[in-house]
Amino acid sequence: MRVFAIFAPLAIGALVAGGATAQQPKKAVAARDWSTHVVQAPSGAYLIGNPAAKVRLVEYLSYTCGHCAEFMAESKAPLKDGYVRRGAVRIEVRHAVRDPLDMAAALLARCAGPRGFVGATDAIFAEQRNWARRGGAWWQANAPALQSETRLMQLKAAAEGSGLSTLMRGRGMSDAAINQCFATPTDLNRLTAMADAAWKSIKGTPTFVINGKTGGDGHWDTLEPELRAAGAR
Repeated sequence: MRVFAIFAPLAIGALVAGGATAQQPKKAVAARDWSTHVVQAPSGAYLIGNPAAKVRLVEYLSYTCGHCAEFMAESKAPLKDGYVRRGAVRIEVRHAVRDPLDMAAALLARCAGPRGFVGATDAIFAEQRNWARRGGAWWQANAPALQSETRLMQLKAAAEGSGLSTLMRGRGMSDAAINQCFATPTDLNRLTAMADAAWKSIKGTPTFVINGKTGGDGHWDTLEPELRAAGAR
């Protein structure tokens, strides 16, 4: 009690001097990173970003499409790390599969699941020139000998021969996980249906649909103004 009596006047004086209702400064709340919000739609397409985003962007992509690789390199920083991260744009990736190597790449990227799909896709496009060249030569030399194999086994062999499987191993995907990517026809059938539907509505890749309207002309510098006109900030 004696100690309290000594310090009480000092405490009261501090309150008077500083104001009895003094408050601690509020901490700034970090903005949510919507680019990490990835889910799979019933159709099998991957949805990346804020479900309530004002702008919905559908991307029809092919992993063996050179223009798609160029678009991904040009758009990553402003689109995924900008508009999508801030929650202004939501991307729906629809696979417009063109060939066996494309299908093998799609199966591997999707096998990474929602948490790994975006990173796997970025890595596959970034290394496209290497694995596509190697895979094309490998497929031409080995396709005749694979005719008796199932389609999944053909695609698994193409993934190995092209270096796609090695690329995924470098990202931490185990051999068991890679084998599982080609173990059942479920996602293969889903991708085949998605590609069939895509090629009934598009003429080439990349193709973009902004809030239900086709646009972008296949390039980031023409797509961005249309995204902004639709409300992306």
